[in-house]
Amino acid sequence: MNAPNLPLRVLIVDDEAPARRRLRDVLADCAEQLAVDIVGEAGSGVEAMEQVQRQPVDAVLLDIRMPDMDGLECAAHLNRLAAPPAIIFSTAYDIYACQAFDLNAVDYLLKPVRADRLVRALSRAHRLSATALDHLREAHPKARSHLSLNEKGRIVLIPVADILFLKAELKYVTVRTPAREFLIEESLTRLESEFDEAFLRIHRNCLVATARIREVGKMPGDDDGHFLRLHGLDERLPVSRRQYSTLREKIKQI
Repeated sequence: MNAPNLPLRVLIVDDEAPARRRLRDVLADCAEQLAVDIVGEAGSGVEAMEQVQRQPVDAVLLDIRMPDMDGLECAAHLNRLAAPPAIIFSTAYDIYACQAFDLNAVDYLLKPVRADRLVRALSRAHRLSATALDHLREAHPKARSHLSLNEKGRIVLIPVADILFLKAELKYVTVRTPAREFLIEESLTRLESEFDEAFLRIHRNCLVATARIREVGKMPGDDDGHFLRLHGLDERLPVSRRQYSTLREKIKQI
């Protein structure tokens, strides 16, 4: 957090411009009770990630329901920073969301936001634990729009829509896109569970983007062996005998 007596540097994140203006107005009403410096606004989770890494931010007022990257996913990516900001979620009334926040001691604001409630939330704003964020995601399961990793001190976002395949390599998973490869520390089994509608297992250590499949063929010199090629990649990926029948059934449905 910021040094004592200095204004709290706040970023407002909401996909609706009127909601951002409302928060600006409410923060202005709080000026006598709490010194706040609004350092910027963001209309999406991706934009919020860019802004937080471009300038110092003490606290983020983060809308939960946003298209693509929602507030819970954005918070999880922000939490990977070396010095993550405090997070205060904002939401329209949702009893299940509020129960999850209360159980995990996570602060939140109900829309329309009141000045006294906002001052109280900012006064005690704190960084979220990874455990609390995991519990919130479990209460509101939704596949992420991006994977992320820390690379040279910055958080790099990988759009899931760009991923060709995910391959387990010891304790890491290689994420391959048309442009390059990334290494992330996640479980392939967990990724398969989260993205089961978009990815298909072709080997014990490999998931491929189903929509990217362009060719399935026999391995030369191996009557029972098969390979797969993806759009945007010339590499042949081996298909295990165990997964081949599942792959054939999936291709019939595409």
